[in-house]
Amino acid sequence: MPGIDRFEYFSDTMSGPSRAPFAIVPSDTVELSVAPKALYVGTGGTVVLLGLDATADTVFKNVASGQIIDVRARFVRATGTTAGDIVGLA
Repeated sequence: MPGIDRFEYFSDTMSGPSRAPFAIVPSDTVELSVAPKALYVGTGGTVVLLGLDATADTVFKNVASGQIIDVRARFVRATGTTAGDIVGLA
């Protein structure tokens, strides 16, 4: 009988579904433990983040509840972020 994951022998890709989603608690000083493929925003608002290869923060305004931001982030900042229930899609 096959295992639960019918795709376990397929490579993980940037466009593939998240295999390890995790809750994000915004912080100005604590880097994310894993660089996600994207961010899911459960409760809309503003998201301030530092991209994986960026040198300055980026502000995403008016992010809707349920929206996915296709960005690989190192930090999701507490200062300026009003959105909530953010999930890293890794």
